[in-house]
Amino acid sequence: MLESVILASYSYAGGFGDFLYALDQADFFTLVLPFLLIFALVYGILSKIKIFEDNKAINGIIALVVGLMSLQFGFVSEIFPELFSRVGVGLAILLVVIIFGGMFLPKAAWANYSMLGIGAVVLVIVLVQTAGIVGWGAGNWFYYNWHLVAGVIVILVIVGIIIGSSKPAEPDPTKGFSNFMNSLFKQSN
Repeated sequence: MLESVILASYSYAGGFGDFLYALDQADFFTLVLPFLLIFALVYGILSKIKIFEDNKAINGIIALVVGLMSLQFGFVSEIFPELFSRVGVGLAILLVVIIFGGMFLPKAAWANYSMLGIGAVVLVIVLVQTAGIVGWGAGNWFYYNWHLVAGVIVILVIVGIIIGSSKPAEPDPTKGFSNFMNSLFKQSN
């Protein structure tokens, strides 16, 4: 009974649902999209850092090789769906926090840093959850040592607040590199 309801609702989507299903059956989402993403990232990084000057052919070949080799063992096909599904949820949560923050928080530097901190927490949660699902040890380690990590973060936040709230010393115009150089030249004359 439930299967017929699900299939009926799926077939109601019409041609577009069938199209997405055909793409899924052709491994478009597990092979082609990860390849394109890795290719674009590697090509963009190589073009930006200009290791090979402006030789686009070498950048393209390296990006192509890295993109194809990354699909060789199926690890990318495993981690991309897990990671990006969690990134989508994390971005939705962050968007809601930003909307409510924009409505209720004043436009101040501390509010921006608070949003940045919330974004960092969401990023860490996404990465730890993905590591746990994929089978990396970081997920289990974090599960047993989260209180240690939270303590270190609290200490770093306190140190950051203390450093950020301290008033910087007024610069002494008699001390500085240019005054030092002027005094050297005056002594030599």
